[in-house]
Amino acid sequence: MSKQPLVRRIVIAFTLMTLVVSGGFSLGIVAIVHFIEEHLVSQEMNEELDSILQKDIAHGLAPRLDLKTRLFASHMPGYEIPKNFIGLDEGFNEVVTDTEAYYVYIRDLPQQRYLLVQEQAEFEARENALFATVFAGFLLSGLAAWLLGWLMARTIIAPLVRLAQQVRHRDQLLTLAPNLAPDYPADEVGHLAAAFDETLGQLRNSLERERFFTSDVSHELRTPLMVIASSAELLETAALDERGSSQVNRIQRATAEISELVETFLLLARANSQSNPLSGHGTLEQVAQEQTERWAPRFSEQGLAFQLIVEENNTALLHSGLLSTVMSNLLRNALHYTASGEVRLLLTASGFRVEDTGQGVSSEQQDNIFKPFVRGPEARGEGLGLGLSLVKRICAHQRWQVRMYSLPTAGSCFEVTLV
Repeated sequence: MSKQPLVRRIVIAFTLMTLVVSGGFSLGIVAIVHFIEEHLVSQEMNEELDSILQKDIAHGLAPRLDLKTRLFASHMPGYEIPKNFIGLDEGFNEVVTDTEAYYVYIRDLPQQRYLLVQEQAEFEARENALFATVFAGFLLSGLAAWLLGWLMARTIIAPLVRLAQQVRHRDQLLTLAPNLAPDYPADEVGHLAAAFDETLGQLRNSLERERFFTSDVSHELRTPLMVIASSAELLETAALDERGSSQVNRIQRATAEISELVETFLLLARANSQSNPLSGHGTLEQVAQEQTERWAPRFSEQGLAFQLIVEENNTALLHSGLLSTVMSNLLRNALHYTASGEVRLLLTASGFRVEDTGQGVSSEQQDNIFKPFVRGPEARGEGLGLGLSLVKRICAHQRWQVRMYSLPTAGSCFEVTLV
């Protein structure tokens, strides 16, 4: 019952309440009719039998009866008791067959039994008509209660439905939409609207602070990144030994990654749930070649083999920045979780896969692997567990699909479907 729509619950409750009340009245009417019938008729027949015994039979006269009343006695010739009245208890009785109905009042005296019988077919017909009317009224009251309950429920629920429709358009409410409470009276619905206003206000402020923080941080990072990049370029032209050149290359790679992440964060900060996927001019193979050039040396430094395998061609034009961030984070994740063996980047007609020969991910952790700040027990490096969460957000924004599963032999596979 608690899972039924509110309108239906109100209608059911209203109808059941009406049926209980009208059913109680109907049963009360039937009980009162039977009570009055038994006591009044019993009293009347008792008085009539006294009159017959004292005024007629006591003086040797024939019983004076109307056309619908008959007298039977166990000791009077011509007044023998019929078989269908034998065995009845003393006092008032009601005998009803398919075709006849009688009131029978019995009085037992020493060695004598008197039966006063009255036909009640007409009264029984009226009684049945009364009961039929009561039953019809019971059914009509239930139908009327259902209809009235439905109308009342729709009227009562109308403000809630309106409020739900306004709250459902939360993207509009989170911008410059006016408060909801002034549109409603100061009742329970108005208090609910005020609570929504307060909650949405806090949410607006939180989102605004988050967007400002992301935008400000991304904007302020550009200047030091440009300084670092230009300084690295100057150092690259200088005469450095092999170790110094290696360190300069690491600085340049890290600067490029941070610049790429800054652009990605800015794009996600400006987007919302209703934003359309961003288009681009890069292909999957171009991005994969760039990532291979960036990550192949790192895998080699860790003693891991790395392969780029093109299984099928994909000529779709994609946003290079977002695709690079997704692919880069999956390759970094494979580097952190693979102690030995190889990592493969496989391109398909629908997307790409990143396969590794690491320890894999247990089934318990697979459900949480894309949540922020979640890292596996075999992770290496100083990551915070935000890479896969970022991948999930980008894929959701671009209408891409990402999933993770364990390979039959060993390791894990992250598959991204782009179309």
